Amino acid sequence: MESLASGDQAGAALPWWKGASIYQIYPRSFMDANGDGIGDLPGITSRLDYVSKLGVDAIWISPFFTSPMKDFGYDVADYCDVDPIFGTLSDFDALIARAHELGLKVLIDQVYSHTSDEHPWFAASRADRTGPKNEWYVWADAKPDGSPPSNWQSVFGGPAWTWDARRGQYYLHNFLAAQPQLNMHNAAVQDAVLGVMRFWLEKGVDGFRIDALNFAMHDPALTDNPPAPPSDRPRSRPFDFQLKKYNQSHPGIPGFIERIRALTDEFGAVFTVAEVGGQEAEAEMKAFTAGETHLNSAYGFNFLYADRLSSQLVCAALAEWPDEPGIGWPSWAFENHDAPRALSRWCSPAQREPFARLKALLLMVLRGNAIIYQGEELGLTQVDIPFEQLHDPEAIANWPLTLSRDGARTPMPWIADAPDAGFGSTSPWLPVGAENAGRAVDVQDADPASLLAHTRAMLALRNAYPALHHGSVSQCRADGELLVLERQAVGETVRVLANFGDQSLDIADADASGEVIAAINGATATVLPAFAALVTRS
Repeated sequence: MESLASGDQAGAALPWWKGASIYQIYPRSFMDANGDGIGDLPGITSRLDYVSKLGVDAIWISPFFTSPMKDFGYDVADYCDVDPIFGTLSDFDALIARAHELGLKVLIDQVYSHTSDEHPWFAASRADRTGPKNEWYVWADAKPDGSPPSNWQSVFGGPAWTWDARRGQYYLHNFLAAQPQLNMHNAAVQDAVLGVMRFWLEKGVDGFRIDALNFAMHDPALTDNPPAPPSDRPRSRPFDFQLKKYNQSHPGIPGFIERIRALTDEFGAVFTVAEVGGQEAEAEMKAFTAGETHLNSAYGFNFLYADRLSSQLVCAALAEWPDEPGIGWPSWAFENHDAPRALSRWCSPAQREPFARLKALLLMVLRGNAIIYQGEELGLTQVDIPFEQLHDPEAIANWPLTLSRDGARTPMPWIADAPDAGFGSTSPWLPVGAENAGRAVDVQDADPASLLAHTRAMLALRNAYPALHHGSVSQCRADGELLVLERQAVGETVRVLANFGDQSLDIADADASGEVIAAINGATATVLPAFAALVTRS
């Protein structure tokens, strides 16, 4: 049984996004309003009351733009329209109006490193080497022997270059061949994507999550990437054998970001967060968020692909973001649409109930913004999708070596006893998964001891104490399985003692003094049972 005490409200002088909790919605899988098996914008709107009741500040909606769906919306064919499977622009207007009525901010994905090969910009670029969009994408001649211009490899496997007979050149794609790389060195391309951003800002969106931003610019000299040093990590793709020094992470990206910030500043309290992965993620995230002329925040992959959640991992992640002038504000995610569900990575089935409660608390006490992926609050696990039902192109290409992203994208279970778990169609695009159906919202909403109720309580805890919401980290110590984390704000210190192991820990010698504001999984001032945590305030 957990206990929760109340405290002072977080300071109102901060921008709304600093310390915000954000709920990620993957629209294909959230709620199907028209029964076609695919979630949609009206479906999201119909469930916003549920999201509001969680106590989050904002929603982030993954791509819903016009797309051939070869990478499920991350291959955009029209940045300024809604794909018919998701609805219409009027449906989006209704969604944003309802969200704002409920006090929820709305963030949307933007994909600026590449488009679909069905985008009219690409059609014009490939058709005419002398036309106005000639240099809107990254084109290059073949080497004298006909091979690609460089050794760069695609994230999804194989060379990052595809020959196009229409132009008689290769084009670059860091992902699928159907996702040609925009030439963001070109000022006209920058102008075009900033125009897209303005379109959505005028629609009333409150911010943007910017996809794969460190892929936005390449080395124009097309220098070969060097080989990666030997590693004990498995390598399932040619991409894994290189240091990605020249096909991404160009030093010109922060200059483009300054243009983004200048535009968003015109609209006031707009929040921008970048997704940044790769071997230099921390350095790039800091460059992308430095000072007051870049993005507000960034998040990397510290936790998303970690095979274990440990006290050491937590302290190492927080140490990268000290509360110092010029250092940006981090965001954290334990799960998303690209990573296997955390409970399937981090604990055994027998440990899931207590571990899920610890995980929910931990996300809410980290310094930075907290991003919850839909269903995480229910304890959803990775669904085993058979090969014949896979949609994820990466999983299909690398079967069975890559854990399918589809397994984390399965439909949200709303009603346990319904044939479709309340998703809205008895033939959803992916199976719900019998285990996850049993964790449906209706079951947990009626149970004050459920993980859903606990997640709401942890969000309330975070919002109640300035030290947790936006305070600094005064101490983070990893002592074996014990995490000691201290957060401070004016006049307040909050101390977290958490046990990451499956054996009890004696904490009689630890400083557990102060008012207990949360205790989970049987925690006391002297003992932390397996996966227990104690939070005190002084």
